[in-house]
Amino acid sequence: MQETILLTGQVLTFHADPFVAGPEAALHERRGAVALSGGTILETGPEDRLRAAHPGARTISYGDGLILPGFVDAHAHYPQTAIIASWGKRLIDWLNTYTFPEEMRFSDPDYAAEIAARHLDLILAHGTTTVASYCTIHPESVEAFFAAAEARGMRVAAGKTCMDRNAPEGLRDTAQSAYDGSKRLLQTWHGRGRAAYVITPRFSPTSTPEQLEALGALWAEHPDCLMQTHLSEQTDEIAWVRSLYPEARDYLDTYERFGLLGPNGLYGHAIHLEPRERARLREVDAALIHCPTSNSFIGSGLFDMGGLRAAGQSVGLATDTGGGSSFSMLRTMAAAYEVAQLRGRALHPAQLLWLATEGSARALRMEDKIGTLAPGSEADLVILDLAATPAIAQATARAETIWEAVFPTIMMGDDRSVADVYVAGRTMKAK
Repeated sequence: MQETILLTGQVLTFHADPFVAGPEAALHERRGAVALSGGTILETGPEDRLRAAHPGARTISYGDGLILPGFVDAHAHYPQTAIIASWGKRLIDWLNTYTFPEEMRFSDPDYAAEIAARHLDLILAHGTTTVASYCTIHPESVEAFFAAAEARGMRVAAGKTCMDRNAPEGLRDTAQSAYDGSKRLLQTWHGRGRAAYVITPRFSPTSTPEQLEALGALWAEHPDCLMQTHLSEQTDEIAWVRSLYPEARDYLDTYERFGLLGPNGLYGHAIHLEPRERARLREVDAALIHCPTSNSFIGSGLFDMGGLRAAGQSVGLATDTGGGSSFSMLRTMAAAYEVAQLRGRALHPAQLLWLATEGSARALRMEDKIGTLAPGSEADLVILDLAATPAIAQATARAETIWEAVFPTIMMGDDRSVADVYVAGRTMKAK
């Protein structure tokens, strides 16, 4: 019989989307608990009630710590882990100067394994329990990432990045090898344990029409898979796409015409969208992935969170490391707040926390498994110390509501704010 564990502390759950229902979408239990067993959440609610319901449970108390679902990072590049915070380039220069030389190294299985392990350990330390990552064109990079995640019991999504032009020799495949390699990896890893394979054309400038068509065909054969790519990140990138695809109506059309637009699609950045693109993305219920630290660091622009969510668009939140400048979803939430402020909207703490948990899980079509504390969800959790540093503690001490208490941690928190992390019901923090 599986042991039942009772985690006690402050508990925050959502019964609705706070972008629709407002902060009232959240329920805060000042003295709450979460019951776990066998890697699954059994029940969430007031501590007294759960203690009575589970009298034999082993109790772990987190005092005033805030228990949340583990953070979900909906767009990252694990091969860029070692080049995070490299100085002074915009997107195309960034790829040529930093990204492509680093990605060349991932043909080495040992190096790929080293960076995969480092990336997952870094994000776990920051409270992220699920990540959707691009790999490189090398199958070794995909194998290393999934193996490292499997060793840690993590639910992850990833895929071989496909490029057959506008990249250095050694980082290009072909339309056929992209299809064959992706299919082979998909058949090996998709649905194995907690792994999900993602069909991954990097973006239209680095794929010929023939490669996009081949990957669209693969997605049509496996529509339960996710597909991830980049869309309208920078204005000079859009101009480049226009020159490469002069017949396309817009950037999105370079994917749409090859079968790469659909409800399981993840479109990173999506800053400079045309009206037709907005309408089509909403119509098919595709997910847009907001990468605020990256958008600021590389100078891409300001994502329209208010307008897109008001239109009913699905949005996830992501670090986009290493173009993004932090492995922390707390820092990412803070950056999302700052970007929204520049567009004239103050995102509520409830909205930020929801984006980093259930919102990103919904973007990945995994909300039935992760991103919530609902009974039956997988027991991936983060416990935040809301007084982790003197600066945060002095702000929290004045708080009269849970939102006043948690907002300083969103804005100033880092890995010091992560008191504990659970993956499939097992603590991952070194004691």
